[in-house]
Amino acid sequence: MEQFEETLRSDLHQFLLSGQRVDERLPECPDVEDKWEDIARAYIPDGIREFQNFPSASLGWMMYIGMAIAQMWDKEWDIYSKVDDLYAYLRDKRGYDAMDEYVREEILLLKGESYSQMEKLVGECASRVYNALLRQNIEPGTKEAFNAYVSCLHQLYLMGAAIQLKQMGYHMAKM
Repeated sequence: MEQFEETLRSDLHQFLLSGQRVDERLPECPDVEDKWEDIARAYIPDGIREFQNFPSASLGWMMYIGMAIAQMWDKEWDIYSKVDDLYAYLRDKRGYDAMDEYVREEILLLKGESYSQMEKLVGECASRVYNALLRQNIEPGTKEAFNAYVSCLHQLYLMGAAIQLKQMGYHMAKM
């Protein structure tokens, strides 16, 4: 599974790099990365339930969550870091189905073309990851399928954070 996740990371990174949405060197943000396990644990029941009928949403929403957490980290981390369940905090504002719109409108403050471009970008990333997952030919409902799904979510979360960090002016470069 490590190889699969590394392949996902590389593919997403190259795709986002080609569109200048991330830097060559991906950011390191331990505060955001440290929230991954708690967010994943809270998200997975909803994500798995939605995956069968809406795989792109199930995957893409995690990218929005990564963006939202990066934005929260930059703005008021001393407050947000104390929230017990950041996923529920985001989801419960408008519900699971509208979480993407909530993040774009209320957290990222996107409007007009920026709003549409982000929706398109996340959709393309989710589609790429879903296609990569399908190419693995993993039997649904198995432990391997679950682990592959979690690997997909993890990379989308990290790339979402990387996109938002760059958007906010954080750039990683060798010193």
